[in-house]
Amino acid sequence: MKSYNSDFHLSIKLIFILEIKFKMKKKDIRILLVDDEPDVIEIIKYNLAQEGYNVTTASNGKEALKKAKKETPNLIIMDVMMPKMDGIEACEQLRNDTTFNDTIIVFLTARGEDYSHVAAFDAGADDYVTKPIKPKIIVSKVKSLLRRLKKEDINQDKIHIGKLIIDRDQYEVTQKGKTFSLPRKEFDLLYLLASKPDKVIKREKIMEKVWGSEVVVGDRTIDVHIRKLREKVGDNFFKTVKGVGYKFVKTSK
Repeated sequence: MKSYNSDFHLSIKLIFILEIKFKMKKKDIRILLVDDEPDVIEIIKYNLAQEGYNVTTASNGKEALKKAKKETPNLIIMDVMMPKMDGIEACEQLRNDTTFNDTIIVFLTARGEDYSHVAAFDAGADDYVTKPIKPKIIVSKVKSLLRRLKKEDINQDKIHIGKLIIDRDQYEVTQKGKTFSLPRKEFDLLYLLASKPDKVIKREKIMEKVWGSEVVVGDRTIDVHIRKLREKVGDNFFKTVKGVGYKFVKTSK
C-alpha cells in the first residue's frame, strides 16, 4: 500500500512538473495582436493570455512594425483595414526583412473581403481568420499554426543546382555569385520544387507543404508566387504542367 501511494504521488508530481514546463513554453511564445478596434483586441488578448501566451498589442500597421522589430514575435495576428498603415503593407514590409522569415502572420478579414484573402497571401501571410471574431476559433487556429511551426524541418543543407545555391538555414539564394533573400513563401516554394528537380509537384502538394492543409489557397496565389520566382530566379527553371502542377527544371544556365 505504501508503494502504491508513493507511485501515485510521484505520478502526480510528474504531471505537475510537465504542466509547468508546458506553460513555461507557452509563455515563451510571443504573439503580436494588431487591430484598431479596442473590443477585438480585448477579446482576443484575453483568450490567448488565458492559454498562457505572451501577447503584445498594436493599433495600426506602423505601430506593429515598431513592436515587431523590438520583440520579434513568433506569430502576428493582424487586421487588414487599419489607419496610418494597413495590414497588407505592414505584412509586405515584414516579409522583406529576413528577421521575420520564421514569423507566422495571420490576417483578420471581413467575410465579404474575398479580394483581401488573395492580397493577404500575395503579401506573405500564412493564414487568415474571418470576422466576426470567435475566440475559440482564434485559439484553435493559433495552436494549429504553432504546431505546424514546430514540425518544420531544421535542414541546414544547401541545394546546389548549377550556379544556383539555395541555403535553407540562412533563407538565402545565391545565383552566379550574387546572394539575395526571398519572402518566406517564395523561398519555401522554391526550396520545395528544387528539392525534387525534374519531378512534377502537384498543386495540392504545394498547398499542403507551403501553406499548410488548414489554409485555403487558390490557384492564383500559387501562380503569382511562381511568376515572382520566374522574375527573380529565372524563367528557365520553372515549367508549368497544365492541370497538374509545376516542375523545377535542373539546368546550369
